[in-house]
Amino acid sequence: MTDTADHRPIRTFHPRRGRMSSRHHDAHAELWPRFGLTVADGDRTPLDLARLFGTTDPVVLEIGFGMGDTTAAMAAADPGRGYLGVEVHTPGIGNLLALVGEKDLTNVRVAHGDAMELVHRLTPGALDAVHVFFPDPWPKARHHKRRLIRPDNVALLRERLRPGGLLHCATDWPHYAEAMAEVLAADPGLTPAGADRAGRPETKFERRGHQAGRPIADLRFQRR
Repeated sequence: MTDTADHRPIRTFHPRRGRMSSRHHDAHAELWPRFGLTVADGDRTPLDLARLFGTTDPVVLEIGFGMGDTTAAMAAADPGRGYLGVEVHTPGIGNLLALVGEKDLTNVRVAHGDAMELVHRLTPGALDAVHVFFPDPWPKARHHKRRLIRPDNVALLRERLRPGGLLHCATDWPHYAEAMAEVLAADPGLTPAGADRAGRPETKFERRGHQAGRPIADLRFQRR
């Protein structure tokens, strides 16, 4: 989706860089050439996932992986699938690469840039699952257009799933959970698949939500 006033994409995230530790710098320097992918705005070159991973294993897209602990844990427990994580926070990218090295993970690829720009490069039916865990809730009404889970984005994500593929969202903001549920239920190509966490590890954002007394909502929908 673009802003028709100036034709720039409507971002679903705050641009963030932050400072990387020496551990993150070292991991980035060593592992980015093998495991990294830069996402350029406006690039519509089809992305060949089999070539990217070097296998034809099913692929999970992890949008906004934060510091990457959850992505690394799920990839380690699920070696039969590839995990493509996309993030804009550079320390998080460095940390996930460090975890890839420390855990000797070969089924993870790390993308830097706008997740929806990356999704545009994927072919229909390319993904086994999409994870959207604790995205920015953009709580102010005037910012709701920036939310990741909105009808146009959900339609695109659903199209990239194989039939039966899973879209799993989680949030600790009740109003966003209600909005997510409404958007997901309204998509004609999705069907509910349960409201449990289904093996999703606890995240840092989830712990913060618990500490603040906010309920955690997991929303799982399958492509028809």
